[in-house]
Parts: sequence; structure tokens; C-alpha cells
Amino acid sequence: MEKNSFARLIAQQLNLQEKAVDNTLALLDEGCTIPFISRYRKERTGGLDEVQIAAISTQYERFKEIQKRKETVLKTITELGKLTPELEKRITDCWDATELEDIYLPYKPKRRTRAQVAREQGLEPLARILLMQRERDPMHAAEKYIKGDVKDAETALKGAQDIIAEMVSEDERSRQQLRGAFRRQAMITSKVVKSKADSEEAAKYGDYFDWEEPLKRCSSHRLLAMRRGESEGILRISISPDDDECIERLQRHYVYGNTPCGRLVAEAVEDGYKRLLKPSIETEFAALSKEKADEEAIRVFAENLRQLLLGAPLGQKRVMGIDPGFRTGCKVVCLDAQGNLLHHEAIFPHPPINKRMESAMAVQKMLKKYQIEAISIGNGTASRETNDFIRDVLAGRYDITSQTSKNSPANLSPQLFTVSEDGASVYSASKIARDEFPDEDVTVRGAVSIGRRLMDPLAELVKIDPKSIGVGQYQHDVDQTKLKNALDLTVESCVNNVGVNLNTASQHLLMYVSGLGPVLAKNILDYRKENGAFTSRAQLKKVPRLGPAAFQQCAGFLRIPGAKNPLDNSAVHPERYDIVEQMAKDQGCAVIDLINNKEKREAIDIKRYVTDEVGIPTLTDILKELEKPGRDPRQQIEEFEFDSRVNTVDDLIEGMELPGIVTNITNFGAFVDIGVHQDGLVHISQMANRRIAHPTDVVKLHQHILVRVIEVDRRRNRISLSMKGLNNHNGR
Repeated sequence: MEKNSFARLIAQQLNLQEKAVDNTLALLDEGCTIPFISRYRKERTGGLDEVQIAAISTQYERFKEIQKRKETVLKTITELGKLTPELEKRITDCWDATELEDIYLPYKPKRRTRAQVAREQGLEPLARILLMQRERDPMHAAEKYIKGDVKDAETALKGAQDIIAEMVSEDERSRQQLRGAFRRQAMITSKVVKSKADSEEAAKYGDYFDWEEPLKRCSSHRLLAMRRGESEGILRISISPDDDECIERLQRHYVYGNTPCGRLVAEAVEDGYKRLLKPSIETEFAALSKEKADEEAIRVFAENLRQLLLGAPLGQKRVMGIDPGFRTGCKVVCLDAQGNLLHHEAIFPHPPINKRMESAMAVQKMLKKYQIEAISIGNGTASRETNDFIRDVLAGRYDITSQTSKNSPANLSPQLFTVSEDGASVYSASKIARDEFPDEDVTVRGAVSIGRRLMDPLAELVKIDPKSIGVGQYQHDVDQTKLKNALDLTVESCVNNVGVNLNTASQHLLMYVSGLGPVLAKNILDYRKENGAFTSRAQLKKVPRLGPAAFQQCAGFLRIPGAKNPLDNSAVHPERYDIVEQMAKDQGCAVIDLINNKEKREAIDIKRYVTDEVGIPTLTDILKELEKPGRDPRQQIEEFEFDSRVNTVDDLIEGMELPGIVTNITNFGAFVDIGVHQDGLVHISQMANRRIAHPTDVVKLHQHILVRVIEVDRRRNRISLSMKGLNNHNGR
């Protein structure tokens, strides 16, 4: 099938302009990446965004798979000698995978079914006689077919009924009718396996021991929870419409009256429904509902990951990173403004060792020696206690008389932050961490990660498998290929949205830049080591194996601060430098003057620079970029402090209003850290005084919010929170 036919289908399905879709498919086939297309080819796509381009790409792959399947179907039916012109046209015109399989089903090679055995016994003519329902005495008609394994008329009739049952189950109309019933009224039911009801592992599925709800209303997280319980052998799940109603509707199609033949056909239809048709459609809907639940869970996971990766960076500051702990102490690292490890040691300010004074002195000494500007504390075990201890040190609550110089830590006043340490242990044991710090143990590497993710969350978190960052639910239960693809696209989108410093980026960060990948990222690093820092984007062409196509895809997303050409530190693509240079020439100035002088920029009439390839969208982007070259789209980071009244769940009182940090967002609400070692849940119904479609309408990951305690279930260690009526002005 020609590509423009795919474009027509995709445009209709996604409600987009056919020309825009056709051009997008051409760009994808040329090897262009989604970030490149959305940023630098707006004229060709009509300004499609990354989400729309990704949807086009997904549908394109899906239609190509259906095309391959159609070729197989046509080949098989042709070999059977049953391909008619009408059937061929139906298959050729079909672009629905389910409908295609329905068309193919009667011709599909099967295992040896009861109906197949009956056909081999010559009973298909008898089945046709029964279906016509004109024979007054079916038993007499069946006697003609007694031979071989068919010992009597009753056996012949049973065989004919088996054939009818299979015909009913393979009939397109029957299948579509039953699908309609499943869509309208199917109930999903969950029951506990009796032998597992009292087991410890079953307790977490207690809500689903005797559960029933309409399938169309079953949320993604509930369905995935039930399916996980089923896979662990604790629950039995079934999906079913009203059986009696479905059988009756089917019988109306096949049974013409209360005659002996009609009653036999009615029995065959009921058998076909129960034994063949319903199990087949139930399996189909189980797969479809799981696929929908997967898609929703993956969407939520990807959005949480995006928010996490685009978290506010502190920037290039000298940072102390602390991985808190009780028995094993707190691992402390000191990093320079580029994130290089300068020093590490362990302190023991908490029980059971409790060396608070020695620990305070050690912290004071490190703060002073390494001129620390900010402190990053992991949010895991002992985080709250370590936070309080460091605040006491900074407030001078320890009498350390030796610290009296004007450069003392009290004068430095470093900012204090708590960061998520999800995935830090995964990073610390990874090959990436071993390559970065071959001589340090995992605790040092973990503390370095905690420090660096304060400086630049994106640059540090790309080193960790997104599934290990802890911002999703049921990530191990969803389709792993789809999850990986979605998360990789999200990381790629975030990296290219922010842009990458070509002279400081790690190999792992570079490999997500449009058009690069692991090999070219390593080649860039090797070139940088051998030749020193890049001074221009044009030097990228000297990197081994980085050809014109890769340069086109990556150049606009790579930044070189301090480059001779200021455009090399902007999102203006090198292929458009000549336009900016012409703008500067027309204004009688240099490019740098356009950047520094607002009046000269405002004097530019962009319509003068429109060409066949470059339109108003690209020219508008160029002017925005000249206003703030290489601007970081991320927000500024804010300090945060928990309420000093609460340290454990036992300190909580219903009605308390407390500051918190959003740690995870699901379809049903948001989890919030309020500093008591157990996250509370703000259910979606408690997020606003108005009805909201999704928690992300109100909150974002790592947002600082105010919550009210509405219930504390100490037995199950659950905290219920509300945001209603509170002044969360920084929400969305």
C-alpha cells in the first residue's frame, strides 16, 4: 500500500490534515526524530506537536503491521482455493485488526475440533439441513448419515450440532453482536482462591476477594491490581455479560420456530455460545481491557517521569550530598560546581551510635573547606532526622567555639533541600556508576547521585532505568515493550526540550539527544577528551561517524556556552544561521547586538525573511530564541521545610494543616510526603472544591503543597489527606 493511503487513514483517525500527516511520514521515513520534526520542521507539519507526531508514528507502525497480516491472510485463503473477488476486496479494504481476524477465522488453520471431526464424518450436509429447519423429522434425516464412526442417528445429530456451534462462533455477525453486549454490560468479577484466602500474601488483595463492577467503569489501577492477584494465583477473574440475554439474542438469528429442528439448532447455538464464542470474546476483552489499563498506567507513568525529569535544577553550585541512615550512619559527599567528587566521609548523628557533636564538627568543617552553597539530603530512611540535625548545625545550635572565622558556615548559609533518592541505589550499583567512580563503594556513588540530582535532575536521572525511579504504579505488570518505548520517548523529549551542554554532558545524557545514540555519544566524549572543549557546533562534523544526517538532527539541541558564535549557545539551528546573519546585516549590527538590543529585535519584520522552506513559525521561534538564547524552560527550585510538630505517624492529629511534597501521582490521587516516614494520600475527591478529571489538573510531581489530615489509620499505616479549602496558590 502506498504511503499516501496510510496518510489518509491516519489523518481520518487522528483528525489531522492529510498533507501534514503525509509530510510527517516522509520525515519519519527519512530518519528524522520526533523532537527534530516538531521543533525544526513546523512548516512541513503544520505545527504538529510531539504528542501528535508520536501518535502518527504509532499509527503508521500499526497500519504496516495490519498490511503484513493482510498479505498472510490473502496468501492462506488463496492456497485453500477459496478467495473470491468479493472476499479479496473486503480484506483489502479492511484496516481494523479485529474485523480482519473475524473475516479470516472460518479459513484459519485449526487444531482438530469436534466440528472438524464431524465434517470429516460427512455430517456438514446434515448441519445445513438442520439450519434450514424445514425437516419435520430430523432423526429420520440423520439416519442417512450413519456410517463408519457414526453409529446411530443421535451421534449424527450431535456431530451436526457441533458443526452449527462452530459456525455460530465463527460468524462475524454473532461475534460483533456479542462484542456489543460485552461493551455495554459486561461485569468484571474477582473472587479469592479459597485455599489462599488466609495467606499472608493474599492480604494486600483483600478488597478484591469478592468484587464485581461494570468492566467499562473499572479503572486502570483496579484492573491491574486484580490481574496481578490473578497472576500470583490468589484471585480468579472473569468477564461476562448477561448470558441468558446473549443466548436469547443469538437464537433469534438462527432459530425460526419451536420445531424439532429449531430446538436442535437452539441447543447448538447455546453450546456454541458457552463453549466457543463467549470464551473467545472474553479472552479478547480481557486482552483489550488489559491493553487499555496498560496504556493509561503508562501514560500516567510517562507524565510523572516528565515532571520529574523537568524538575527545577539548582544549577552549577558547590553541593553537599547526604545519603541519610541510622545504624550505618549518613554518607556525606562534597561536590564542586561541575558535580565532580571532592571529598566523602561518614557521620553518625543518630542512634544507635549518636555522635552528634563529632558529626556537627565534621559538617561544619566540610561546609567551610569546600565553600558549600547548597545541601541535598535524600528522602529515605532517617531523612527527616538528618534534615533537623543539619538545620541545627546551620543555626549554630552546637557550641563549636573553634568555628569563629568570618568564612564560617554560619556566614555561608547554604540552602537546604530534600530530594527523592528513588533509583539512587540502582544507579550506585550500575555499570555507569562503576565507570564514573571505579574506586568508590556504592554508598559514596549513591550520595553523589543525591547531590547531583539537586544540581540538575535531568542530567543525573537519565542514568537510571526509568522504571526504577518510582513514579509509576504496576510498572512491572504492564506491557514492557510499550512501557520502554513510552519512557524512552519521554526522556528523549525532556532532554531535547531542555538542551544539552556539549562540553559538560555525560555520555548517557548525550545518547538521548536527537540523532545521536550510544555510539555517537561515546565518539563525542572521546573527541572531547582528545581535542578539548568544543568551541563551535561545526566541530561536531569532525567527530568520527557523525555524518550530515546526524549533525542535522542533533546540532540544534546541543549548546556551547561562551562560543565565538552566540547562536551556538541557542536553539537556533545551524541551517538557519544565514537568516539571523541577514537580519543583523539589515539592522546594521552584529548577531550579538540583536541578542543584547531589544529595540533592534523589535525592528525586524520577519515577513521579509519568508522563503519556500522557512515560514512565520520558524522565524517566530528564531526571534524568541534571540531574546533569551539557550534559556532553560525549567522552573526555579524552592527550599522546603516540614512542620516541626510532626516526626512520626503518632504525632498526627486529624485537622492538622501541614506542608508536604507530592511524591507520586496516580489516577486516583496524589501521594504526599509530610515528614512522618509514611506518605499520605490526597484522594482525587479531596483535591479541590470542584470536580476534576485527573490529579494532574491540580498538582505536579515534587510540588510543595499544604494539606489537612482527615484520617489516620494506624493499624494499616494509612494517612488520608485533603487539599480542600487550603491556599495552594502554586498549584495548577
